[in-house]
Amino acid sequence: MKGVSTEKFEHIDEIRAQAKAIFEELMETAELEEGEILVVGCSSSEIASHKIGSWSSEEVGKAIFDTLYAGCRERKIYLAAQCCEHLNRALIIEKEAAKRYHFPMVNVVPQLKAGGSFATAAYYGMEHAVAVEELKAQAGIDIGDTLIGMHLQPVAVPVRTKVNSIGNAHVVCARTRLKYIGGERAAYSPKLRG
Repeated sequence: MKGVSTEKFEHIDEIRAQAKAIFEELMETAELEEGEILVVGCSSSEIASHKIGSWSSEEVGKAIFDTLYAGCRERKIYLAAQCCEHLNRALIIEKEAAKRYHFPMVNVVPQLKAGGSFATAAYYGMEHAVAVEELKAQAGIDIGDTLIGMHLQPVAVPVRTKVNSIGNAHVVCARTRLKYIGGERAAYSPKLRG
């Protein structure tokens, strides 16, 4: 199939280590609570130095998914895997989370060239994966400039990590905070982070 890689990626352990380092540093800053959501967009093409959407790699998508999913399960948070634009950036998430937060489920199965390698790995790697069209996550990792902002709660705050790339893909992280409302006479709680 055109645009699907069959090559073995030589630095798979290195990209797993980079993904883990970024995840750990974001978790330290974002301080997600049990049951909250981390949204991740991932371009395996960009990781392998190709234009986004042009070189889907099952191996790379699975390596990133396995690394991040293990970290999320350990912290008891949900991973939401953003699909590519061919599926309108739908998300793959555990059915438990979709039901818990009343996210309407949709019927689609991601594939390498319609959803992307990362979302495909999530669909087949999660315990009970479903697709939803939208959600608002408390933190996010954007691997390869996949534009995850539409799935973050307001207000998104950039998190600068020491490792800022996976393979050759640029990585941007964010956490969210509650909106401040009121004005100069308003007081804000330092205990609420949203």
